Amino acid sequence: MKFTRSPIICLLAHVDHGKTSLLDSIRGTAVAKKEAGGITQMIGASYVSRADIDAISKDLAAKMKLTLRIPGLLFIDTPGHEAFGNLRDRGGSIADLVILLVDINQGFQPQTIESIKILKQYKTPFVVAANKIDALNGWKSHGTLSFMESYSQQPEYVRSAFDDKLYGLMGKISEHGFDSERYDKVTDFTKQIAIIPVSAKTREGLSELLVLIAGLSQRFLGESLEIDENGRGKGSVMEVKEEKGLGTTVDVILYDGILRKNDDIAYMTINGVKKTKVRGLLLPNLGGGEKYLNVDSVVAAAGVKIYAPGLEGAIPGSPLEVVEDFERDSAAIEVQFKNIIFEKKGEAGVVLKADSLGSVEALLKLLANENIPIREASVGHITRKEVIAAGVVAQQDPFLGVVLGFNVSILDEAAEESRNSKIPIITSDIVYRLIDNYKEWVEESRKRMKKESLEKLTWPGKIKVLDGYVFRASKPAVFGVDVLAGRIKSGYRLMNKAGEVVGEIREIQKEKEKVTEASAGDQLAISCDGISIGKNVAEGELLYTYMIVDELKKWDGQLHMLSEDEKALFAEIRRALVRSF
Repeated sequence: MKFTRSPIICLLAHVDHGKTSLLDSIRGTAVAKKEAGGITQMIGASYVSRADIDAISKDLAAKMKLTLRIPGLLFIDTPGHEAFGNLRDRGGSIADLVILLVDINQGFQPQTIESIKILKQYKTPFVVAANKIDALNGWKSHGTLSFMESYSQQPEYVRSAFDDKLYGLMGKISEHGFDSERYDKVTDFTKQIAIIPVSAKTREGLSELLVLIAGLSQRFLGESLEIDENGRGKGSVMEVKEEKGLGTTVDVILYDGILRKNDDIAYMTINGVKKTKVRGLLLPNLGGGEKYLNVDSVVAAAGVKIYAPGLEGAIPGSPLEVVEDFERDSAAIEVQFKNIIFEKKGEAGVVLKADSLGSVEALLKLLANENIPIREASVGHITRKEVIAAGVVAQQDPFLGVVLGFNVSILDEAAEESRNSKIPIITSDIVYRLIDNYKEWVEESRKRMKKESLEKLTWPGKIKVLDGYVFRASKPAVFGVDVLAGRIKSGYRLMNKAGEVVGEIREIQKEKEKVTEASAGDQLAISCDGISIGKNVAEGELLYTYMIVDELKKWDGQLHMLSEDEKALFAEIRRALVRSF
């Protein structure tokens, strides 16, 4: 027998933009309406029944001529990369619809940008909830759950300020390739992103938000919401947790079929698919006493905690299914993830470690979009093995010899290997920021290596031999000089204005102290091999640093490293050398 499951709704937002407050507000409103006891709390999710939606939005649904057929809505609150990587059905996201929650006063923030990039990547339908309208200057709450009713009663200057904020939000959304409009002005929900203004604090807009999500789910998801009530349960592992008295448990979002106590389930580990038997199914106990309630079965869509032997190796983000024929069913599970944990031995690429398969998958896609090759990627903390692997890559390409870690710890052995080998470990708990941090490291490394390379080149330099300061005429010649421009260093060869090499600087002394280099404005003594004052160099003569042809060519591409005076001096040296060649 077929029946309609509840759509899975994912809430995405930047920190402090109000995800938790919004769900609390919906829950509180339903309770106040004395309908169905409010939202049912599940593991990793909150369930809003059709009765709850009716309690909050019945009048508006009637106006829109909307008859609810779905049993309710399952809200999951999780970071964006996990929602789309961890919650998957045969490689695609199982989040049916997303609410991207944005503080209308703060606009787009880092995690908002991360979320919208992932939404675009997975082509998941979404709406934007513009939260905290109550914080707009002058906004007054009118005790209604409807945004339009409240908006119509605001003073003109408040409506104008709101419209400005809304247009700003629409502009930001358009920067990411989406057309958007306030929900009541949308002409085609398949082409425009609906923006629903809300206040989690005053509850204004909740009526429109729930009706719109429910309506869009029914309209666009259709048959994809139909499941067989006797079908094998299929879910996705959200978290692996230790629970006192229970041992290792897994938090699962069940998106298809039914899961029962004593069912055999298959799940992914780093060593392949494993099987175990469900000992218990748990839901939160909000009535006090024991932390969890034991239930005999759970029907999709739902969040549930499973305890069973052998779950220690379960991988967050991997599929979990009820199995009848383990050999047959486990092969199907493994196929879903054959490309997620992988190695490309011998190939140059970054080494990636992340907290879940969902994170790995999201990062693989984003790294590919940035044309950043990956040598290996897996789930777990960073160990010495990853640093050694990155060290091998560094010998092929220094800009790929790096370990990237998302939301994972660096083991002491890995940190020590990193310090000893100078192989960097770059970590972050925001997906796109990890990639930005890597790109910044590459840019800084390129600049540093260029600078180091330039340090090996002969710098443009111009000196004048000071009259009356010849301390030794030759073997080596020791005399006073005035550095007129650029710089000189020990080991530099010197030439005359005709481009002829006259000698090489052996030592530089400044105020009786030995130094390795001197720059414009310095007056000091130098000793030079090859120079004989009075024979090949005269007192008062100008001398220049000598460069070979390869150095001239390298400097041509790095002139931005020189000051204007040094650029002019380089041109002077080039002319002298070209004449001599």
